[in-house]
Order: sequence, then structure tokens, then C-alpha cells
Amino acid sequence: MKVHYECAACFLRQTREALDLATNNDSLKMEVTEKVVKIVSENFHIGAVSNVIGTEVHRTIKQETGNKDPYSKEREISNDIAMDFLPKVEKILGEEKDLKSCIKVAIAGNVIDFGALGLDTDMESLIIKTMGKNPTLDHSKELESELNKCKTVLYLADNIGEIVFDKILIEKLVEYDVEVTVALKEKPILNDACIEDALKIGLNDLAKLTTTGTDSIGVIEQDVSAEFMKLFHESDMVIAKGLGNYEGLGEMDLKMKPVFCLLNAKCRPVARDIGVDLGDNIVLMLSNKS
Repeated sequence: MKVHYECAACFLRQTREALDLATNNDSLKMEVTEKVVKIVSENFHIGAVSNVIGTEVHRTIKQETGNKDPYSKEREISNDIAMDFLPKVEKILGEEKDLKSCIKVAIAGNVIDFGALGLDTDMESLIIKTMGKNPTLDHSKELESELNKCKTVLYLADNIGEIVFDKILIEKLVEYDVEVTVALKEKPILNDACIEDALKIGLNDLAKLTTTGTDSIGVIEQDVSAEFMKLFHESDMVIAKGLGNYEGLGEMDLKMKPVFCLLNAKCRPVARDIGVDLGDNIVLMLSNKS
């Protein structure tokens, strides 16, 4: 996805929040902010790709502060929120867990995102509100149709906490007699999930686990590993969670493969890019994007 005018302010907002988490050294914060402002100044222009700039910003913060995981505490909070909500979610689903209901649960998990929404967000209220909404743009029938034809599914995970909700959908996917591989980040960036996070919730009991080979926000084709791209091309179908994956996949040639993005349109640029309203739930087959 190309940047929108709001993205510049968002990069700087995330920088402030990440620096406050990464270090207590105000002089260092100033030095790093100068570097980030330069990155944005030199790279922010019409046609620039949003998750590419975001990745450089957050890598710079990690490198310059020496903090490899500024969002470590928020990652724990996200996991706690998701685990606390899991019994409520399972009660709402009941015994008959149809595919569309499981998709709605996975999308509700997508709102657990301090990077996109800010550190002061009331995640619990937002999850409840999100679960009560049907997708505004809904290609779930197309998703199920492709699911019935394929043997292998590559599932691109997004945030920690969110993967607790993803587990419910992945349990449903394997009922379609498909092999699911979940791709996570090689190293922490923002509150994105890594393999150790998936292992903690037993995701390996349902699916194969791998990484993108890097710590990019979403998928950046020139940045991920050759092993990941091989898996991407060889998988029959891709299901991608979240804003970062939507932003990155939109820059790739996907004509030969069914790729579905499941997300909540948490920011105006993404909502505008898709053609929906802020806060809408989305099940989008990228090749069908109008």
C-alpha cells in the first residue's frame, strides 16, 4: 500500500511511543527522533510504500537504543487480554463453530494492536465491539470455495495476543483437510508475534510454524527470506492477518494465487485504500479488490 498523508504523523507518533518504551534517556530519544525525522523526510513521498518506511523506522529505534524489543511489556499485556477473553469467545461460538464465525473471531483479535491504535486504547471494549460486527466487505464464501480446493494454506500471522484468536480459525481450517503453516516474525518488531509466542499457546499442535526470515512489518518481498518466498509460491492459498500484511501484499504480484486478507480497518489510510469505513471488519480476496 502506498502512503497516505496521515501516515507521516503516524510514523512520528509511533516513534515517540516506541522510544518511551525503549529507553529513559531523553538525550538518546532526541538523537533517535532526529534520525527518524530524517528517514521520513527522505523517504516519505507520493508512491512510497507504508510498511517499508515503518520497518526502517522501528529497526532504527531498536538499533539506536539497543533495545531489541521495546514493546515487550505490551506484548505480555496483549497475550493476557486475549487469554482472558478466550472463554468468552468460545462461549459465544458454542459447539457449532462455522467458518464465518471463526473468521469473525480472528478479525476481532486483530484489534489488539498498540502500534496502530496507540498505548492508551481500551482493547477489551474494542474487542467486544468488533466481535459484534459482520464484515462490511465479505469474501468469506470465496475463501471457503478456495479452501475446499486446496491442500496447503500459508497463514501470515500478525500480532501477539491476536494469535490466540487465530488459533480458533486455524482449528477450523484443518477440518477442511488442509495442511496449515503459520509464518511469524524472525525477531520482534512492534508487537508482532514470533515463534516463541506461538509455542506458548500451543499453535504448533495444529500447524507447522516458520518465520518470514526477518523482522519487517508485514511482508516486504525484497526483505523476507528465500525460504519464505519459496513457501509462499508453493502454498495453494494464503490467508494474511492485519494491516502490515495487507500493506505489503498489495505491492506484490498475486495474480496466480488466492490471497485473502482478514483485518479490522483500524486506520483511515487502510480504510480509504480498501474503500470501507474506519473500524470496518474486512475479509478481502486481493484479486477481487475494486
